[in-house]
Amino acid sequence: MAGLGAGLGARPSAAFEAGRFQPLAAPLRPVRSGKFIVPKRCFTVSSRLTWVEDELMEIRKSQEQSSIKSKKRPPLRRGKVSPQLPVPGHIPRPSYVGSKGLPELCKGQLHDAQGITGMRAACKLAARVLDFAGTLVKPSITTNEIDAAVHNMIIEAGAYPSPLGYRGFPKSICTSVNECVCHGIPDSTQLQNGDIINIDVNVFLNGYHGGTSRTFACGQVDDSIKHFLNAAEECLEKGISVCRDGVNYRKIGKKISKLAYFYGYYVVERFVGHGIGTTYHSEPLILHHANENSGRMVEGQTFTVEPILTMEKTECVTWEDGWTTVTADGSWAAQFEHTILVTRNGVEILTKV
Repeated sequence: MAGLGAGLGARPSAAFEAGRFQPLAAPLRPVRSGKFIVPKRCFTVSSRLTWVEDELMEIRKSQEQSSIKSKKRPPLRRGKVSPQLPVPGHIPRPSYVGSKGLPELCKGQLHDAQGITGMRAACKLAARVLDFAGTLVKPSITTNEIDAAVHNMIIEAGAYPSPLGYRGFPKSICTSVNECVCHGIPDSTQLQNGDIINIDVNVFLNGYHGGTSRTFACGQVDDSIKHFLNAAEECLEKGISVCRDGVNYRKIGKKISKLAYFYGYYVVERFVGHGIGTTYHSEPLILHHANENSGRMVEGQTFTVEPILTMEKTECVTWEDGWTTVTADGSWAAQFEHTILVTRNGVEILTKV
């Protein structure tokens, strides 16, 4: 579950200036209609960068050959939210359950061998649950039905769904459809062919939290949407690739921003990654946009990297439920997330199946 701003409440300052990074070629700007708008500018690409030109040509070619047309989706509306699902009494609950207040943000979490074993188990379960959730994504299923199936899988494994009861959140997962940036509450909304949905799974197992999310395509989606999802996942991978003991946290955001800008997409600055372990949310706060924050990664530390990209540059609006956050202009958003363990020479992606 994405942290809300710096400290789960305050919005971090924008350190990124659009002119700082220059793309190797003019990025294609995908829109919801599934067509690309090609900027009217000329570029000279050196022979050693012909792979960039080839890639852009492939994208144009793919669009020309595609016979799939995006179906215009009406704006999201809140559906009917069913009652909170029960959790057997023998399953341990996180300390925040039953309190609607904001838990105090603790310092970063370092793990010894026992802690790493606990984190691996929790994250492995979260990854398995997310894979299962992805198999449920199909036209006509409701987000509430996905939540119920995932809830049952988590409690059958002897774990507690971390979002349930966190600051009053009423469901066991977050389901964010199309223009929903994050924290969508499962309800009676039915998925339609051509939709996209981010499913955010977090579990509390034997005293440790593990979290992961992925954006899935429902049925057949336009090639421009496929490109968008691939770019969003690549941004996550590139952000993780710089992580290791002693590296500045800010390198994550710089790497993600540069790649997103090259592809013509935008990074949501309002939501952040966060430390995770015996505590659900802790320091460090991981900014996914370019920034100059201080702080370095430490071996044995666990935190999430979970950038959110939007297809257009836009503001975010949170609904009256206090959770569901959507793009102001209705443009679509995509998010991918992993929990990682910092090692001396790199990272271990704990939520990778």
